[in-house]
Amino acid sequence: MSIDRRNFLRMSANTGAAAAALAALPLSIRNALAVEPAVDTRTIKDLKHIVILMQENRGFDHYFGTMKGVRGFGDRFPIPLQSGKSVWYQLNGKPDGTPDPTAPFDGTEIAPFHLDPKKFNAMLAPSTPHSFSDSQAAWNQGKFGYWPKYKNDNSMGYYKREDIPFQFALAEAFTICDAYHCSITTGTDPNRITFFSGSNFNPDLRAQGINCTDADSEPNNVRCWVLDPAVNKWPVPGYKYKDTAFKWPTIPDVLEQAGITWRIYQDPNDNWTGAMHGCLAFESFRTAQPGSSIYKNGMSLWTLEDLANDVKNGTLPQVCWVLPPQAFSEHPGGPSSPLKGSNFTEQVLNALTVNTDVWSKTAFFLTFDENDGLFDHVPPPAPPSYNADGTLAGKATLKLDGEYFNAVSSDPTKTYLKPEDTISGNIRPFGLSARVPMYVISPWSKGGWVASQVFDHTSLGMFLEKRFDITVPAISPWHRAVCGDLTSAFDFVQAKDAAWPTLPDTGNYAVVDAQQRSMLPYFAPKTHEPLFQEKGVRYSRKLPYELHVNAAVKAGISVELTFANTGTQGAVYHVYDKLHLDRIPRRYTVEAGKTLTDNWDMSADKGKHDLWVYGPNGFVRVFKDDAQTIGNVASPECRVCYDIANGDVYVKFSNTGTQACTLTIQDNAYGSVGPLVLKVEPGKEVEQNWSLRKSGNWYDFSVTADTSKGYLRRFAGRVETGKHGLSDPAMGTA
Repeated sequence: MSIDRRNFLRMSANTGAAAAALAALPLSIRNALAVEPAVDTRTIKDLKHIVILMQENRGFDHYFGTMKGVRGFGDRFPIPLQSGKSVWYQLNGKPDGTPDPTAPFDGTEIAPFHLDPKKFNAMLAPSTPHSFSDSQAAWNQGKFGYWPKYKNDNSMGYYKREDIPFQFALAEAFTICDAYHCSITTGTDPNRITFFSGSNFNPDLRAQGINCTDADSEPNNVRCWVLDPAVNKWPVPGYKYKDTAFKWPTIPDVLEQAGITWRIYQDPNDNWTGAMHGCLAFESFRTAQPGSSIYKNGMSLWTLEDLANDVKNGTLPQVCWVLPPQAFSEHPGGPSSPLKGSNFTEQVLNALTVNTDVWSKTAFFLTFDENDGLFDHVPPPAPPSYNADGTLAGKATLKLDGEYFNAVSSDPTKTYLKPEDTISGNIRPFGLSARVPMYVISPWSKGGWVASQVFDHTSLGMFLEKRFDITVPAISPWHRAVCGDLTSAFDFVQAKDAAWPTLPDTGNYAVVDAQQRSMLPYFAPKTHEPLFQEKGVRYSRKLPYELHVNAAVKAGISVELTFANTGTQGAVYHVYDKLHLDRIPRRYTVEAGKTLTDNWDMSADKGKHDLWVYGPNGFVRVFKDDAQTIGNVASPECRVCYDIANGDVYVKFSNTGTQACTLTIQDNAYGSVGPLVLKVEPGKEVEQNWSLRKSGNWYDFSVTADTSKGYLRRFAGRVETGKHGLSDPAMGTA
């Protein structure tokens, strides 16, 4: 049973167990959860302070693949690999599973495995490759399949609740985002530059439709790194840099121009030689002079003690960033660890909660710059890739010119692609990339929620736009169409008390580190471990999606898919052709309120088709048949529509053929419908509807037909009603 704050306090006088539960919490979390939001307008304007901490190099599946109620290892619709198996079975060899002499290992399959600190030195895990070239090769333009080959088998390791209890407890005390992606398919600098400015590539060139090279973008770590940091300390003699500076405005520049107070809390000589400070890539910061606001607030020493004093004295700026010291950055092989990272997080929370009046008006975002080389199973939304022949594998309802990286460098010593990565040409999408954890911690986000809207590092810039009525000019139209502004992770209207979690102590990291160093290094097991995700649901934030995909078979030899979006946020559809998994999956960006169509030529397959469409938050459509529909035969099709008011579905079954057909509708997960048998006469349409109340508005049903043994239409997802709901109750049960 959940215990809200009022009931808890009322019970505590008479119930020893309740008092013990409260006493078990770290002081910072007790303070954070006990404070009510300072409600005035019941809008985002009630927020007076926004604090952002970006840690280093952890993936979502790596941390939370086993957590209940999020899109983790219990995902019922993993994408298919070229091998024919699901995304869990990654290869370090050839696509057919045979050994590859160029692979660093033996060509076997590597599946996700538990980094068990009871058996191995798992908490001090080494880092894995995470540059542009290996990230592109592992992603394979959406085909996946090569994570261990290009990252090494350590990339498939993950933790469980008992290994990282602070991270789990923090997510369950507040809100976790399970569709937050890093922005660029590469490493630290490119993602932190995006994080601090809204773009990793020159927005002026992008606006002209020009794809950037390394002269105007950051594919790998260069511009934020300080030359010889042992000598070039800050402020004397000052930083020296490895490459030219960017000139578009950073988010701090935009805030400064608008008169909004800001600060970066950091040690300028312990920020991983500048790498964690994305603004160091920009001219406005490099040329800042003593006495200027940028020099004072963005280049100087500001400690966590300063942060605590600013909170205590009511002088906390409106927008703050916190840069961790290297040892507490959570970076694998930092040397850091999840425990060190959680200890630093607790220090920040301690600082933010010393003044309850300030905390009652504050939102604290905690995320990660990139995923290191750590595996994540969800295909990242991205502009469509180019096939090797130069054609585009997909479409968009907006212009995509300028959204790509031209990997041809003027410097022949720089190589941005692996020699064997020939599935596409030199023009590559910058991102999005793999999911990383994002915690939203505030009085308006407590209660153990999951927010499943697609976000990335530009989302924080859009959140600041929403709150302060500013514009971050570098954020591209594609990012604005696809990525949310993070407001859906909050409830500013009806913020509720949270249940009281139990959080562990984080101060024993030195003892744990020493114990872990005494143990053997971990390794990927020879036999695959069963995938595991905790059963159960969590509260789920309402989403802006209302997505549709309909199929039409043309003359028995082509399939036309229509992608429509009647929601309020754009979305990316991924289409995997299971008859041709050697091909790059097509991707379709459909803005809110728009529609587009595309065709699959099935003549070489004699009309057979097996198309799987994936969208956000478990949206799946399957269009499959193994027979032609030419001549005097039935031609059934289905269209799913939404009863938004009631959260239900209704389906229109049509028959454009010349003979009657019988359709069977079967529920696959929730027991909401069927089996239901319908006869559809030629040229007619039959409509059916059913309630999704007992499944929390989730649906998954299949339609088969007597016209063909191979005919299948499958529809899965959640009907959005404009109200908060529950996560997928079937998650983790398969």
